[in-house]
Amino acid sequence: MTTARLPLFPLNAVLFPGLVLPLNVYEERYRAIMRELLKTDESEPRRFAVVAIRDGHEVAVTAPGMPDGNARPERGPAAGFGPDPLAALHPVGCVADAATIRERPDGSFEVIATGTTRVRLRSVDASGPYLTGELEELPEETGEGAGTLAEGVLRAFQSYQKRLAGARERSLSRSDDLPHEPSVVSYLVAAAAVLDIPTRQRLLEAPDVAERLRAELTLLRSETAVVRHLPSLPAVDLTHAPLCQN
Repeated sequence: MTTARLPLFPLNAVLFPGLVLPLNVYEERYRAIMRELLKTDESEPRRFAVVAIRDGHEVAVTAPGMPDGNARPERGPAAGFGPDPLAALHPVGCVADAATIRERPDGSFEVIATGTTRVRLRSVDASGPYLTGELEELPEETGEGAGTLAEGVLRAFQSYQKRLAGARERSLSRSDDLPHEPSVVSYLVAAAAVLDIPTRQRLLEAPDVAERLRAELTLLRSETAVVRHLPSLPAVDLTHAPLCQN
């Protein structure tokens, strides 16, 4: 297995390969990551790893805007994640490549990154200005019947979209806008469906594409039945995650 050590960016969100992630970076530990990435030549990938938070806080509890102004400030790269950051984070994340890093006059950053590769988090180092992790690349196994499952998931996803569109009687995308390669279908649907973080995380961790698609088919059929009674659910952008505040 290929391993690497990269900066860690914990979020209350799950990033999937191929999906775009906009970030508003203002905490010092994450600003430090971006300053370090800017030292990398633009011709090279500027990589960091996004991992979903299992038990902790995306923003340190005494950061500006947080409610407890009298609490002792938490400092350091592991603030908000307790004595064992590894236990506070989900074990599987996604490497992100920062295509755009723009520093604002106040020192914060506007970042656009794209998910590339699933990784398993083996260890966390909190000794520097930001968290780093030892990461093991996970293979992208196809699994049995992925092609047929992808076709079924696309049909189920289009029915789900129509239910989300509700009384306006329009779908969120045309059939010719959707991909057909099984792994791409599996990640797009996982990101676009209205799901909670634990469910998205389980899909990210699926052992192969076929298992992910099989789980999505079950979820889509269930969710489509639910949204028949909830026609006002919001539409979802199919390629972008919501703007994440760190």
